[in-house]
Amino acid sequence: MTQTPSPQFSVSALRNPIREHHGAVWGPPQYTNWIEESLSWKETCYLGDWTFLPSMRYTGPDVLRLFSDVSVNTMNNFAIGQSKHIIQCDENGKIIDDAVLSRTGEQEVISFSTFWADYVRRQGDYDVEAEYVGLSKFHLQGPTSLFVLESAAQASVRDLKFMRSMKVSIADVEVTVLRQGMSGEVGFELQFPIEKADVVRAALLEAGSDHGMKQMGGRVAMLNHLEAYYPTQGLDYMPAVFDGRHPDFLHELVENGGGWMDIYYRVAGSFESDDIRDWYRSPVEFGWGNRINFDHEFIGADALREEVASPRRSGATLVWNSEDIIDLYASLFRKGEPLPDFMELPQDPRGYVYADSVLKNGERVGITSSRGYSAYFREMISLCVLDVEHNVPGDEVTVLWGNPGTAQREIRATIAPAPYKPNRSRVDLHSL
Repeated sequence: MTQTPSPQFSVSALRNPIREHHGAVWGPPQYTNWIEESLSWKETCYLGDWTFLPSMRYTGPDVLRLFSDVSVNTMNNFAIGQSKHIIQCDENGKIIDDAVLSRTGEQEVISFSTFWADYVRRQGDYDVEAEYVGLSKFHLQGPTSLFVLESAAQASVRDLKFMRSMKVSIADVEVTVLRQGMSGEVGFELQFPIEKADVVRAALLEAGSDHGMKQMGGRVAMLNHLEAYYPTQGLDYMPAVFDGRHPDFLHELVENGGGWMDIYYRVAGSFESDDIRDWYRSPVEFGWGNRINFDHEFIGADALREEVASPRRSGATLVWNSEDIIDLYASLFRKGEPLPDFMELPQDPRGYVYADSVLKNGERVGITSSRGYSAYFREMISLCVLDVEHNVPGDEVTVLWGNPGTAQREIRATIAPAPYKPNRSRVDLHSL
């Protein structure tokens, strides 16, 4: 039987202010200036620190069976040295967690930033052990990232395929290089013992000085997810844990989540509902249907079979009307007008799922999130899930801007494809 959500996690409670800025986990808000840093992964490259994301090693004969049971992804043909973007859902096909999973041995994987698999492991009959691993995770992303990496490692990495790993040595530290592309450009994640962070950072900064590399501050950390379309937990969706279906797991997150519940899981924006499930999302809505494989049974499979066959919503980018944005800022200086909610630049730093209603002819047809200013495109853009019949690139819709009870205003927006920025992450490294 579905249980009633705990009162502290009602929708009204989740609109309470966050005590810490989301961007603080990446270090300083900016190293030089945020506009320069936001341009770096399109023009040169950046160095970012994602060490705050927990890493957990799972070992044992049932390790692939565990992740097969909790993930929409297949674990067949999962090679040692390969990584996957795994998606984990509840029984209704709504996302509880998504993360990167790397196979590091015959009976060993490392999962980056997921707690749900460990909870299921402890509730089920799995011959699997789990332990936290102290890994630093540096991101080197952008067109010149390959040259910085090769300079620092004094070795070629051009045979490295997308979502595959190899070992290199940087400043006498063994570093695992995972080729990935969270920026939609050539990119790498560098993993190594956390106590070696200062040594590796210094070597990368020295190598990057000849290639225009910037350090990524917290103000722009999530802009690449917006431009390259990587919907993110806590910014674009709430994990499907707040509706009372899994109270023990929710209790663990509250008690053992290192304060994440207070930092990340809050809602804001013009979208209103009394049901927290309206902030949940499915992999189908985000366009992740190509990751769903029904060659195995997994939690949420029945619900996703129905949704794959008849999707209700799909993902898009919204390009907000520049004249309307300029007028919103101008209204801050017009005496006598109600003050609107301030539109932070480049994004809201507080880590809300800032969800705004998307209207067509006065009717809600979607919900938008991750609103941010792209200095590269000179536009305000956002991610969006839209009713499929209204997801037509080039069509105009309206975003209702502002929290309930404020001087809300309607801002025109144009539907565009997602990702908005062309994806160049899988180019042949030998061609560079």
